Amino acid sequence: MAEWLVLTLAMVAACAVVVVITLLRHKTAPEDEDVTETPDVMEYMTMWIGVVYAIVLGLAIAGVWEARSAAQDHVQAEAVALHEVSERVRVYPPEVRDRIRDDVNAYVGHVVTTEWKAMAAHDEVTERGTELLARVRADVTDYEPASDFEAQAYQPLVDQVAAAVQARAARAESTGATMPGVVWFGLITGALVTIGMVFALQIRRTGRELVLAVVFSALIAFLLFLIWDFDNPYGRDLGASPDPFLSLFPGAGDG
Repeated sequence: MAEWLVLTLAMVAACAVVVVITLLRHKTAPEDEDVTETPDVMEYMTMWIGVVYAIVLGLAIAGVWEARSAAQDHVQAEAVALHEVSERVRVYPPEVRDRIRDDVNAYVGHVVTTEWKAMAAHDEVTERGTELLARVRADVTDYEPASDFEAQAYQPLVDQVAAAVQARAARAESTGATMPGVVWFGLITGALVTIGMVFALQIRRTGRELVLAVVFSALIAFLLFLIWDFDNPYGRDLGASPDPFLSLFPGAGDG
């Protein structure tokens, strides 16, 4: 909810700046100022500034969306691997099967109730989660199959645990912001320059032009918000979610 408040404030602020600057220009402009013509070179520069900034915005949105999609893929791969472990251990003796499933459920419950908050707040996974997954791995690898049937299930189980460990490592590496600070500097500076060119073109002659300038500024504010929200794959509303864990382990979020 707070993030939508940030979006609303950003768009309102962008619109307010355009309106305030326009009103100030009306009051301070000389009476004999000619606003019917704009130099061709200024229109040409404005067009190219808008095109270049649109390309930069598109690349930034594509980059953070790709990072967000990769983060969700890591979560999906980890959840599926752990679910396979829970299902494949049915060939083991009841006491071994139940112990492995209990440890898997404990790990998943920790991820969705505690570790996810830690990733959002501190951009890192928890030591407790690492310990719980290590316990699952020890449960699987330390068991000595007692029959050929169990032996056939052993290696696939080990492979699924390894896949879960790998997915967790990838999830840990993808926490936090993905956009460098210099890129944010360029995006914000480009937004200021692009909106500033609106006033350089003297877009203040009619109410329709003012409305277009306001909508244009609000659109840029929205796109910057979108990049900011996607920039942290696990820490914001539009980022990756623990839904794959919750769908494959329905009781995980009750802990």
